[in-house]
Amino acid sequence: MNAEQRCEQLGIKLPEVSKPVASYVATVLSGNLLFVSGQLCTVAGEFKYKGKVGKEVSLDDACQAARASTINALATIKQEIGSLNKVKRVVKVVGFVASAPDFYDQPKVINGASDLLLEVFGEKGKHARSAVGVAALPFNVPVEVELIVEV
Repeated sequence: MNAEQRCEQLGIKLPEVSKPVASYVATVLSGNLLFVSGQLCTVAGEFKYKGKVGKEVSLDDACQAARASTINALATIKQEIGSLNKVKRVVKVVGFVASAPDFYDQPKVINGASDLLLEVFGEKGKHARSAVGVAALPFNVPVEVELIVEV
């Protein structure tokens, strides 16, 4: 089963891609690597999750926010290259988690992104990863995810 079929089977509907909100582009293709700018956890164009994880946002909601950010990244990839089936491998995931001072489970939050990529791409979804706690993210969202994929 290919990635597009897998998304359909999982009930994942890729949203319209948001335009960058500052001085950057959504993707950069360099050789066979596609760098996807950080994607926020919007759902249907709205910020469903807001606040710091471990304070206003629960671990479970933060995992869903990471999943939503990754779905937005997949939509951005599809817009850039035409089909998720052209992804040869997910190379790297970088996840940023707006964290309360005493929250230390950033890797668990970013599992929401990693698990989705494994569901969609199977073995090709295995990747290197960083999960970083930060003081704040744009628009007070709890999670931002960026990807590097081989195409």
